[in-house]
Amino acid sequence: MANGAEVTYWIALTAGLLSFFSPCVLPLIPSYLTYITGLSFGQLQESHPSAKVRLTVLFHTLVFILGFSVVFVALGAIAGIASSKFQLHMREGLIWVERIGGLLIILFGIHMTGLFHFGILLGEKRVHLQRKPSGFIGTFIVGLAFAAGWTPCIGPILASILMVAASSGEVGRGVGLLSVYSIGLGIPFLISGLLFSQFLVMFNRFRKHIRMIEIGTGVLLIVVGLMLMFNYMGVLTMYLYQWFPA
Repeated sequence: MANGAEVTYWIALTAGLLSFFSPCVLPLIPSYLTYITGLSFGQLQESHPSAKVRLTVLFHTLVFILGFSVVFVALGAIAGIASSKFQLHMREGLIWVERIGGLLIILFGIHMTGLFHFGILLGEKRVHLQRKPSGFIGTFIVGLAFAAGWTPCIGPILASILMVAASSGEVGRGVGLLSVYSIGLGIPFLISGLLFSQFLVMFNRFRKHIRMIEIGTGVLLIVVGLMLMFNYMGVLTMYLYQWFPA
């Protein structure tokens, strides 16, 4: 997997972006923003919000992103530690980790396309907070709860990145992949908060295509799973270097 490092980081970033546009996350963005900032929908919807409103959205959104990033990065570290320990006991063991991980990613992809649903494997684990604690600490806790309670829509994508992290056999790679994944999920969340009025216009036009995005994500996961099973990550990296030497 070392030769495919660059590819896997780009895959992790793309996975984060696709998680944001999943039908479980994108429609809930307005609710999350009003919940974590304490601002009204009208205040967020203003075309030219005041500096105070912008700063409130900026800081609370960053703290929220930090909250879910802590959980995701911790999961990446655990995946890396587990695979590195496994590698110590069985040097060729990671080959089977890659194959089994690739197979699971393919199953996640099939689930997202809607061809077949694995309800037992991907049951909902959402954490509900009835009342948000005040201040930035409360926002951070909401971020932790968001990450700990992902729904079946975001679960297959996140689980696939964890499988890639586990197949690397390195703690640093696991942390790096999940950090990039968090960036991919966090950047559009931050932009949607700072440009909330424009986000609503975009969302109204985009929501009819959400199902197509979900199917496309499922196909991408199937491709990634096949690449992982047959160790094509490094081969793809070599081709990319040939096509784009820079």
